[in-house]
Amino acid sequence: MTQGEAYWSVLEPAWNAVSIYDGAARFQREFATISTKAGNLLAAHWCQSEVCNGGFHQFFTNSTGVLAPEAVEAFRVLGMPELASVVAQAMLWFGPLYSRDQSTRQAALPSFAAGDPKASSPFEQLDTSFYRLLDAESGGFYRAADEYALAANGA
Repeated sequence: MTQGEAYWSVLEPAWNAVSIYDGAARFQREFATISTKAGNLLAAHWCQSEVCNGGFHQFFTNSTGVLAPEAVEAFRVLGMPELASVVAQAMLWFGPLYSRDQSTRQAALPSFAAGDPKASSPFEQLDTSFYRLLDAESGGFYRAADEYALAANGA
């Protein structure tokens, strides 16, 4: 079995069952219909994929930001609590009540550039921590996700 194959085998059947593109209400309604294990793998997968592609800035400005709270929980149950903490810290940039609404998150980010025009993102240090932990904590994301997927008790 190749790296990531076990987790993808659990995630794939649920992949099209949950829309991240049609707002928070639909996401939460559909997310509730899949197994907890598939949901955790879906949230962790989307988060790591987006952050690795364009940092937290991309994750939060794209529709994927709708599942940030689920991503925090997902990384915890995958045995990656430090990574979960980094995601939670990034969410706090938006205030104590995280908005699942994409346009609200998008509207908030220009205020950062106005305060520090030389910085490209308020998440640069958190991005660096995320990348380091993604590869190191619990043997790395793919190992942790595969082990979680293969666990008989399945959260």
